[in-house]
Amino acid sequence: MVLALSSFYVPQSPNRNQIHHAKLQPSETLKTDLLHSFNSPFELRQVQAQIIKTNTPLSILPLTRVGLVCAFTPSFHYAQQIFDCVESQKPETFLWNYCLKALAEGDSPIDAIMLFYRLRQYDVCPDSFTCSYVIRACLNLSDLWNGRILHGVVEKLGFQSNLYLQNMIVHLYSSCGEMKDARLLFEKMPQKDVVTWNTMIAQLMKQRDDEGAYDLFAWMPERNVRSWTSMIAGYVKCGKPKEAIHLFAKMEKAGVKCNEVTMVAVLAACADLGALDLGRRIHEYSNRHGFKRNVHISNTLIDMYVKCGCLEEACKIFEEMEKRTVVSWSAMIGGLAMYGRAEEALRLFSEMSQVGMEPNGVTFIGLLHACSHMGLINQGRKFFASMTRDYGIIPQIEHYGCLVDLLSRAGLLHEAHEFILNMPMKPNGVVWGALLGACRVHKNVEMAEEAIKHLLELDPLNDGYYVVLSNIYAEAGRWEDTARVRKFMKDQQVKKTPGWSSITVDGVVHEFVAGEESHPATEQIFQRWDELLKEMRLKGYVPNTSVVLLDIEEGEKVKFVSRHSEKLALVFGLMNTPAGTPIRIMKNLRICEDCHAAFKLISAIVNREIVIRDRNRFHCFKDNTCSCGDYW
Repeated sequence: MVLALSSFYVPQSPNRNQIHHAKLQPSETLKTDLLHSFNSPFELRQVQAQIIKTNTPLSILPLTRVGLVCAFTPSFHYAQQIFDCVESQKPETFLWNYCLKALAEGDSPIDAIMLFYRLRQYDVCPDSFTCSYVIRACLNLSDLWNGRILHGVVEKLGFQSNLYLQNMIVHLYSSCGEMKDARLLFEKMPQKDVVTWNTMIAQLMKQRDDEGAYDLFAWMPERNVRSWTSMIAGYVKCGKPKEAIHLFAKMEKAGVKCNEVTMVAVLAACADLGALDLGRRIHEYSNRHGFKRNVHISNTLIDMYVKCGCLEEACKIFEEMEKRTVVSWSAMIGGLAMYGRAEEALRLFSEMSQVGMEPNGVTFIGLLHACSHMGLINQGRKFFASMTRDYGIIPQIEHYGCLVDLLSRAGLLHEAHEFILNMPMKPNGVVWGALLGACRVHKNVEMAEEAIKHLLELDPLNDGYYVVLSNIYAEAGRWEDTARVRKFMKDQQVKKTPGWSSITVDGVVHEFVAGEESHPATEQIFQRWDELLKEMRLKGYVPNTSVVLLDIEEGEKVKFVSRHSEKLALVFGLMNTPAGTPIRIMKNLRICEDCHAAFKLISAIVNREIVIRDRNRFHCFKDNTCSCGDYW
């Protein structure tokens, strides 16, 4: 293990000793290759013999290397003797600390911990720097057991007032998931600085305790940009983009300038919410402050514009990038896939291969999505096989889910089912859910019942699966089964997620729920819809009431379908945005067949582009067509 000299790695010696060596003339003797590359006490003794022969000062020896070579051998005391001869005015601990630092920051931090115990064995008294390097090694290894021992050493040596060490121990406990111990130490610390508070906030956010993090944030005596950024990025990771953007507004009001990490976090929140106006403002800010060539920000901008319905702007950023990473290519391929532009996504992958950029697992998720959204079955199969054969990438459950989706959408339900049963890992709810969703499209009740059996075990509280099954029964006219499913949902206290859609007008997000009548503009919206409906009927539109899966009168079904949330958001957008500008709507559920048909017609009537981001993908309506090619 560590004590085996043959496997022990000795880092390069410090620059200070290299400078000493540089002062020697070649004629002064000594083979410099051995002087700085000895790997054993035996070779060290050879070097020392040569030094004595040539009457060269012993200080030429690289002392850190001396310590590292002898540390785990019986020659430990030999190194101590050399230290005493060369640096008699300095404490021995000072020299061993160089060794600890090199090991803690190297490839094998465990050696720093082992050396620490070796020093204690030889009664070398540690100082605060000793403790800091060994705690750093514990942090790099997430070694809680040895970390606790070092904490005890710190307390025993009376370093409780050393803020740097206390902060490191708080970081160690919290990063190892021991938040109670971290909080206890945090509360007992006689002194705290902004680093202490930031450490606790960041780690609480990693534990997804955003409320606990905000409580500390609110009590902070002073905050820096890292404090704000930890909270904003944490909210995004916790799935709370609204809170992230709200806090960013407070940060701006407080006059704190954002850095690269802040911008990336805020752009990610904008992407989740579809907050295009704020995203554009951050884009302009990044350009003004010299971040235009920042690859990380550019990658996040691509993702933001894609998810906000501005694919062309995402393409522009991609084209202007001087340097692209695999993330850049994958984001663009995935974006084109979401918009149904499969051929462009595949062309981009070909270009990626030509420039020598190796794809990763995310790249193939984008490619498989592209094939799925446009029904490219054979191409999708080839990509799936190519992952392992050509690139050594082992498919994960996400890739299996994509292929199940591809086969299921194409109506190959039995093949998809066999594929699921032969997966090398246990299928999750997403995989079975893809099969269930396709059963509705292809009206296969038997296969839907097979899928729901597994979904009830995997995700019994997911209302979406019950709703899909209920709708499948309703479309088949099996109203008793529909009622049975809905009763089961009620008995299990599973509530249906209401459909909602949002649209941003003049920087304000307006949300509409299906059947909305509480919005201040409700009356005008209904009136404008009736006007549109007349024009649509003249072009052959007939409301598709089959999407209303309730056993009610036809007239009530027509009224019900006209009150879908995306229709209300669209009409509101037509009333409140300039003519000719695109309308962008975000929807939490899948767009229904009637809204899809209606939006195609409306895009031609009002001569405007309408972009809908639903749960699965984007639909871009223009001139009575949709980017999905009606394959969705």
